[in-house]
Amino acid sequence: MNLVNNLSSTSSLRPLNEKPLLVQVVVGILLYVNGLMIFTFLKKETFRDTRYILFAQTLFVDSALMLLAYLTLMGMFYQYPMHMIPCCIICTIMNLLSLCSPITLVAMCLERYVAICLPLRHASISTTKNTFIGLLIIWNVSFALPLFILIVYFAYLPPGVMFSYVACSVEIMLQVKWLADTRAATLQLLFIMMLCIIVSTYIKIMIAARSASSENKKSSNKGLKTVLLHGIQLLLCMVQLITPYIEMPLWKLDVMLFVNVRYSNFILFVILPRCLSPLVYGLRDKKFYNALRYYAFCGICNQQKIRDGKTLKDVPSISIHN
Repeated sequence: MNLVNNLSSTSSLRPLNEKPLLVQVVVGILLYVNGLMIFTFLKKETFRDTRYILFAQTLFVDSALMLLAYLTLMGMFYQYPMHMIPCCIICTIMNLLSLCSPITLVAMCLERYVAICLPLRHASISTTKNTFIGLLIIWNVSFALPLFILIVYFAYLPPGVMFSYVACSVEIMLQVKWLADTRAATLQLLFIMMLCIIVSTYIKIMIAARSASSENKKSSNKGLKTVLLHGIQLLLCMVQLITPYIEMPLWKLDVMLFVNVRYSNFILFVILPRCLSPLVYGLRDKKFYNALRYYAFCGICNQQKIRDGKTLKDVPSISIHN
């Protein structure tokens, strides 16, 4: 509990009022965009296949993680006291979402691999049933490590501390050294496995692109860009998981430095990866952009289309993964 006590006794955190405001604006914009995209998927029946379902999950997971990370960041900034038990539950949910996001990215890369390298089997593999089985596997794998950390931490936690109030932060659950080391080793192993899958997928799609016809080559090249994007997102997401180990030693040296590093890490490794998907999948696709604009402005921008005899059903189908 030294981390919390040290931070709680520090009054020099108050002057940084512009930083919470900046983060609040950025998070609000991203949550609005993600919510609008999720609403678009729910409104269109054409989005009931594997790639759209996986993308919708990334939007949901990223939005929930971004919101919880923002709330804990603000709680740490303003030193808002929270009961230990709900704090640990929130941290466990954040750990779950932090793992679910990169694992879903790997699943999206595999879906692109099947679509490009195994086109004849794509329809039989990417069924709705198999997609939901895959989602179940993703959530179970993502939940295993956070649940283990929660159980072990509660076992080590003194009874008196369990009912105390703290400034909630993920570092609270990393104060048992061997547990923190186990978590770090598991994340490193998981990252290596996921990186190997993405690299091998990229190589196989690149080989397929070279041997494809001119029509299929365009699709393969777009698939390469998609997998490369997922690789960048994976790297940023996994760096986010090790940032607590970078931040923990800083509070002993300089609390102001600790807070500044936490804000920087939040922008780089929480917000930035969550900006890539809406920008790349949505705004660069004209059809998708038109559909988002229709819902964003309640059809005001599409009045000319409506006057020409078109309705909402005529909004073009959206292609997310190119």
